[in-house]
Amino acid sequence: MTGPRGLDLDRLRAYLRTGPLTATMFAGGRSNLTYAVSDGDKRWVLRRPPLGHVLPTAHDMAREHRVLDALSRHGFPVPRPEALCTDPDVIGAPFYLMEHVEGRIYRDIADLTALGAPAMHGLVLSLVDTLADLHALDPSAIGLGDFGRPEGFNERQVRRWKKQLDASRSREVPGIDDLHARLARQVPSGDAAVVHGDFRLDNVLIGTELQVNAVLDWEMSTVGDPLGDLALMLVYAGRPLLTRDGEHRAPLTVPGHPGVDEMAARYAERSKRDVGDLHWYLAFAAFKLAVILEGVHYRYVQGQTVGEGFDTVGALVAPLVEQGHQALEEH
Repeated sequence: MTGPRGLDLDRLRAYLRTGPLTATMFAGGRSNLTYAVSDGDKRWVLRRPPLGHVLPTAHDMAREHRVLDALSRHGFPVPRPEALCTDPDVIGAPFYLMEHVEGRIYRDIADLTALGAPAMHGLVLSLVDTLADLHALDPSAIGLGDFGRPEGFNERQVRRWKKQLDASRSREVPGIDDLHARLARQVPSGDAAVVHGDFRLDNVLIGTELQVNAVLDWEMSTVGDPLGDLALMLVYAGRPLLTRDGEHRAPLTVPGHPGVDEMAARYAERSKRDVGDLHWYLAFAAFKLAVILEGVHYRYVQGQTVGEGFDTVGALVAPLVEQGHQALEEH
């Protein structure tokens, strides 16, 4: 059997002890590789690390599997994990399988616009509610009490993402080191909750009634400061996406999309958390996203990416660095 790049179907078939398999890669991923796999009777989704350059502490399949298992057992909308393989000899990397959940991922501005303003408004507020519901879960009560270290979380995050940046340098990025230095000088202590780490609309499967069927891509999840999740979602809302006609537009420009102030207020109402000062969090979210995209750009220039659209990622880094500086200036 032949399969998409990065997935050996013959070895996977032997591991699953099943019949012939088919597989396709999901579009849109910029980090871990995700495939739809079927033996003709059953469907799974398989996740594995990217090819080539894998940063320390990143792309941990066992952590993803663990958080999905805990959340699914306690009713939070995630795919139920079905198997974890930590042996890299099976398909060439550790991986896990999870159930296939029906739903649609909205990552195109035209598709969002076609929903109409009332539906778009409700969809985004539902996304905000889902994040607040995640942060309402008690990590210890759902078996994730030792999933992270909330004490000093923000300080470690600032250090971690600087290390990720240092490990992915392929060019000069003006202002990014200055932004890191400014963030390191004024770190808030923060609260503690299970955090997703990359929460945004195109990491969510949406059902036919525009309900959240499943939250995806938990590779950066931990127990940490929930306001970091909120701020990253707000930064993503203003991040330009490539439209079908080749232009770049942010989801915030779609008719009906709530503004960031309304999104923050909705989160505060549902979570009962104080969101009165998000400047540092918004700046750090911009820095973190800039580092993530710089890592994707690094893999692209090294020829280690799979799929299309990676050639435009590098150009998105500089505006995020500027956005981070602006957030701190507004403080």
